[in-house]
Amino acid sequence: MNEQAKQAGLRRMKAVALSFLLGAAAIYVVARLNEDAAPWVGYVRAAAEAGMVGALADWFAVTALFRHPLGLPIPHTAIIPRKKDVLGSSLSDFVGANFLSEVVVRDKLRRAAVTARVGAWLAQRDNADRVTSELATAVRGVVTVLRDEDVQAVLQTAVVKRLVDQPWGPPLGRLLGQVLEDGTHHKLVDLVWDRAYDWVRDNHSTVMRVVSERAPAWSPRFVDGLVADKVYSEVLNFAWAVKSDADHPMRKAVDTFLVEFAADLRDDPVTIQRAEAVKHQVLAHPVVQNVIASAWTTAKRMILDAAEDPSSELRLRVRDGLCSLGDRLCVDEELRSKVDAWLEGAAMYVITNYRAEITTLITDTVELWDGEETARKVELQVGRDLQFIRINGTVVGALAGLAIHTFSQLLL
Repeated sequence: MNEQAKQAGLRRMKAVALSFLLGAAAIYVVARLNEDAAPWVGYVRAAAEAGMVGALADWFAVTALFRHPLGLPIPHTAIIPRKKDVLGSSLSDFVGANFLSEVVVRDKLRRAAVTARVGAWLAQRDNADRVTSELATAVRGVVTVLRDEDVQAVLQTAVVKRLVDQPWGPPLGRLLGQVLEDGTHHKLVDLVWDRAYDWVRDNHSTVMRVVSERAPAWSPRFVDGLVADKVYSEVLNFAWAVKSDADHPMRKAVDTFLVEFAADLRDDPVTIQRAEAVKHQVLAHPVVQNVIASAWTTAKRMILDAAEDPSSELRLRVRDGLCSLGDRLCVDEELRSKVDAWLEGAAMYVITNYRAEITTLITDTVELWDGEETARKVELQVGRDLQFIRINGTVVGALAGLAIHTFSQLLL
């Protein structure tokens, strides 16, 4: 209901309450003028008189809440305009003690079954699509608002500077040592020797030409060919032997070299220093600098494209993930219990640490209100119902006056 409608309803109820008072007054006047006409007229006059008193008393009580009756500065009237700050503080304390207490919030969260409801809602594909769309909108907004130069400055400071400050040698040595210990590098060695063998096998002419070019100028051509062919055969046989024999000495030599190299990266100052020099050369290379400078631009474009396209892999995965999460929340009681515990913990943290800040919003807001405006707003909300007090006062007063008059007549 809008303010105009509430104002119209308040005026109607005031008119109704006033009509009761005027009706009682009219009945009193008529009964007073004709009191000798019949014995029962006295009872009507007494009832009407008491009804007027009740109506006026309740009119005074209701009006005194919001303003001075008849504009007279009567003590203890215009309560809301004068006491709005006290009322705001009391309301703030009441809300904090009764609505933001740990017991109330915990009980409300448990009875609300938030996790189960969210799970059932997310399990529906249309709802998951809606959440995904809203998330995509939020992501687009955040990414669009961020200034490229600011993000690049953060990347330069947080990523590049961290890479520069952090020594590469020991971490790489530990990583290489773990790889060697697990034997993961054997597949890479297999691949290298497979490629080496294939290259030698497919490049007979290249090997022949290299050997011939290295031969002395006085050596006969056919002798160079025989030597080159022999060298090729030996190289091919060697490559095949290393490729096919997992225990070949060459493979063991490679393993030994890698193990020693990993140890040197971890512990040898000279090797660590060389690794640092390589690191600075890599990071200072123009290509690497260009990659760092354009990383955010590329990532931004990819994020925006994925967020804007409803059929993008990112949005499809997010939607499927939300549906999956909803299904799990519906059937996995243990997961629901964990999420409920997280929600309760978060709510308790907020209440424990920020209850005063939350309730202060009420106090601060009420303090900013003008006294007369506050009274008007409150009256607009509850004034219509308060007019029933005036109506009831008229009726109850009339009945009380009738009862008193009757009792007095019986005694006399």
